[in-house]
Amino acid sequence: MNLKINGNQIEVPENVKTVAELLTHLELDNRIVVVERNKDILQKDDHTDTSVFDGDQIEIVTFVGGG
Repeated sequence: MNLKINGNQIEVPENVKTVAELLTHLELDNRIVVVERNKDILQKDDHTDTSVFDGDQIEIVTFVGGG
């Protein structure tokens, strides 16, 4: 399945069916992120219930601490 993630075309395995599974595949599942799917910002509670489909546009914003 092809997704556009942060502006880049990325091929992900067909077994990735949800936003939560996508974050696990990208090794971002243990980080604080904001996810936008097709211009809709998702609540974290919706990651496991929100499906991803071929051609979806995903934006993922991660937070970095510093000081």
